[in-house]
Parts: sequence; C-alpha cells; structure tokens
Amino acid sequence: MTESYGQDDVLLADFGRLCDCGGRLCGTESEAAAVACLQVLGRQATGQEPRIANIAYQGWSARNWSLVGMDGTEHVCHPLVPTIGTPPSGLEAEVVDLGRGTPEEFIAHRDEIPGRIVLVRHELMFAAGTIHRGSKHKAAIEHGAVGFLIAGPVNGHPVAGSSERNPASSRKDGKPDIPALGVSPEAAAALARRSTGLPRVRMQIDVAETPAKAQNLFFDMKGRSDEWIVLSAHIDGHDLAESAMDNASGLAVALAVARALAPGMAERRRGLRLAFFNVEEWALSGSENYVSGLCEAERQEIKLNINLDCVAGSDRLTALTSNFAGLEPFLLEQSECCNVPLGLYRPHQMNSDHGNFAEAGIPAFRLVAGFNDINAKTRLVLTPHDTRDKVSGNELARAARLALQIAGAALEADPDIVSRWRQRSFSR
Repeated sequence: MTESYGQDDVLLADFGRLCDCGGRLCGTESEAAAVACLQVLGRQATGQEPRIANIAYQGWSARNWSLVGMDGTEHVCHPLVPTIGTPPSGLEAEVVDLGRGTPEEFIAHRDEIPGRIVLVRHELMFAAGTIHRGSKHKAAIEHGAVGFLIAGPVNGHPVAGSSERNPASSRKDGKPDIPALGVSPEAAAALARRSTGLPRVRMQIDVAETPAKAQNLFFDMKGRSDEWIVLSAHIDGHDLAESAMDNASGLAVALAVARALAPGMAERRRGLRLAFFNVEEWALSGSENYVSGLCEAERQEIKLNINLDCVAGSDRLTALTSNFAGLEPFLLEQSECCNVPLGLYRPHQMNSDHGNFAEAGIPAFRLVAGFNDINAKTRLVLTPHDTRDKVSGNELARAARLALQIAGAALEADPDIVSRWRQRSFSR
C-alpha cells in the first residue's frame, strides 16, 4: 500500500457538513438533509453517481412524552426508538430497580417484575461483556413487566437508543411490547426502592407510526474483477445531539478513504463499493435489507466488509472481527504498516451493520474507537453530548489512515490471503 493520507482539511469539512445536518433520526428533515448531502459528497469522492436503494420500513415518531411521580415530580426522560405508546391516560405502575439489569438480576427479582415498570442502567456500549439495552428490554417483556426505563450516564440528561423493537412485525413469542423511556441518573436515584415500598409513576408516550421509506446509497468503483470490498458506514442517528461520533465520524472517514483510492481504481484487482446504510438504529434494517437481497453468487463476490462506526472519540481503535479469526493477521499487518495501533475483539456482536454481513458468512469487521475504555468520549454516544467538539481532527485522521491502509491492501490481496479471511479459527 503506497497511498498516503493527506486530506485532513477535506475530511474535517465533510465531518462538519454532516454534523450540520443534525442528529439524523430516521424520518426527520435532518436525516433527509444528510442523505442529500451524502449524494453530493459521495459523488465528489468517487466520481460515480449514487445508486439509491429504497428501504420500506415502519416509520415512527414520538410527539409527547413524560414520566411523573405520584408527588407531581417530573423526571427527565426521552423515548427509545421505536417504542410503542401508552394509553392516552398514561401507564401508572410501580417501579422495580434492577440495577445494571443482568440476567441474574432479572432472575433474582422475577417475582417482583410482573405488572411493574423495570428500571435498568445504560452501559458502556463498546466493551467486552456489555449487555445491550435491547437484551434488557426483551428480558423485561419476558418477565412480565409493563414498562421499561433505562438510566443514562450524564447527569441532568436522558439517554437515547433503540428498544430493538421491530414495529413492522409482532414478537415471535406472542408477548406484547412495552413502552420504553431513557431517563437521567437523577431520575433513577429518585425511583429507587424505599423502606415504605416501591415508588409509583405515570408514564405517558404518544407516538405516530406510518409506512415510510429511507434510502441506502452505494457508489461503485469497479476493479479488474467481479470481486468487491464493501466500505460501509451508517447514515441515521438520534435526535438528542449531532450524532457526531455516532456516526458522522464513520461517514466522513469512509468518504476520505474512497477519495484517496478513487484514482486508478479500474486497475485494481477488486472493486470498492462505498455503502452508506440507513435505518441502522432500527435494528440494523438498512444493511439487513441489502444483505438479504444478495444472491449466493453476489455474496461470494464480496470478499470483505469494512464497517466504520464511531471511529472517533478516542485515539484507541479496535476491530470487532465477528469470529473471523483468519482475518486478524491481515488486519494486524496493516496496522503495523501504517503505524496505527489496533486492538482486536473476536466475539460476534450485532451492534452495527457489519453484523448482517457476518451472519451471511461474509468476512466483516467493525472499526470502533474507545473499546473497553471507560474514559473515552465515546461513552457519551446516545446522549446530548455526542457533538462535534468531542471529535478531534487527529482522531479522524488516524482512523482514516488505518482504514485506508486496510482497504487498499484488501483491494489487492492475493486470493490465498483472502480465502483465509473466512476461517473461524486462528492460523497464521
């Protein structure tokens, strides 16, 4: 790999333009502005016209919401995407605090949960052993809860995120979904169990749901063969802030890598497909729509998915390798070549678009910043602090340098090296 990365000004300008669009929650003007912006930026970076794929999904918006104690105290809260609503009069019930919300805590309190609202804690998202809020929401439903609250990490502010509900289909277990709110740490403290018993609240959420469409964007730069490297990042975000780390950082870095590789692409062994997936916060719906629509031959033609999601907010980068152990030596070699340290985490996680590629047997990894680092700014993802000031130019440039090295080498890698990427056991 001989290309150097030296377009920091353009990288920062692209990042700023994407943050200017706002939080990019699906179905909002902010998201539409980002899609339009990316069509222009992608065309400029690749020299190719965008291929637009419409995704039908169940649109959702929350119009009003509140969480009020029986003494009239109004607690800071925010609806999780895409929660169901409550009855117009609200949902009144006692709150049972399960702490972190581990499986063991659910089991220990199983007799107290039915008919009550469960309260759990939001965890550091990018860490080994993290229990996703979707798993906790599912456990609350399975144990008979009537509502779900999750407390965020930032004083005075709620946390956003997805409840992992699929509004287009009913639950496979036949159990009804339950309304879900993110709350502040202070709200969680106020709703702790007292000697007099469990606190009681009224939860109100008014939502609107209607069929909707979003767009995936693809920019194909063909190589000498029919094989492809897919470089991806997700478009949509949340409405509490700018979704700067999650995922304007990944979008801007993907554009930078594509821009650096565009010259001479026709002479490379493989083509590069720049993919901007949408509806990611709706249980990875955009990438699932794309991957499920590929025939077996098309899946075989994709040799690697490089997924960029939250690549700034820390100078520590990690590849989540989705149990593709045979990919790891290649990634470490590229890390050494460009002098950007890279950590590895092998267990498969469905926490971004690479997960759907991996589920289909396509080698895939997610590049993420701040993994296992409790002090990283990425701990503020899904809060009102996910803003552009949390991202430094050096962090973006480091991620771009590493992603460029990996993508460039993958485009030219020998077939015997590529064949090892699919191996699930480690071998040199």
